[in-house]
Amino acid sequence: MADEIKYEYKTVRAVRGTDNLVISKMQKDGWEFVEKEQGKLRSTLNFRRPKKPLPRLLIGGAAAAVVILAVVIGVASALSGGEKKEDKPAKALAAPSDKPSATPTSTASAPAAAEVITPQNNPEFAALLKVDYCDDANADFATKHEGQKIAFNGSIMNMASHADHTRYDLLLGPGDEGPNTAVGPAFKYEEVSMLDLHLTGKTATVGAGDKFRFVAEVGEYNATQCLFYLHPVSTDVR
Repeated sequence: MADEIKYEYKTVRAVRGTDNLVISKMQKDGWEFVEKEQGKLRSTLNFRRPKKPLPRLLIGGAAAAVVILAVVIGVASALSGGEKKEDKPAKALAAPSDKPSATPTSTASAPAAAEVITPQNNPEFAALLKVDYCDDANADFATKHEGQKIAFNGSIMNMASHADHTRYDLLLGPGDEGPNTAVGPAFKYEEVSMLDLHLTGKTATVGAGDKFRFVAEVGEYNATQCLFYLHPVSTDVR
């Protein structure tokens, strides 16, 4: 049928706990969520969107533009073939000066005390907490601030055992939405113990949905998985 809608399909494998982030990003790009296949560690998300046919007029116009461009290049080459460039006289090199430089040598100042980066004192970090978790801003921030400390109010999006029941992988998101977090980086603590979190405050358990004040050291950003690695410094119950 002439009016039948033709779709293009796309499958995305997401780390468990980032489903909502992936779906939100794909929907912004015009994809319709179809179904999810839940694996043990990863989810397989299927999307589709209507194909956009390329107009015939556009194809013909592009071909004509190529022909016109070729003619213009040929004419320009023919006109410039007989011209000769005049040699410009070389500029005389300035004689080196025997006078010492008037610019005083600056002495190295004592390094300022390391400041913990927060959304309140760093506009770049405040903006980062609102961007898409696969946005290039994640890689830029990780490269620029690797090894520095950041602090933010967030919640646990997902928590899974790492090989045994003494160490865990935690997926953290900014804000209070826990597994329903749909904006901001997908921060990850990998293979950490409860002692590594340096918990303060009263809490009987730690799990998905719990809210904390995280202080962490900036690690690398994995652009393939869209995961922003952090190293825990302190974890305060909110």
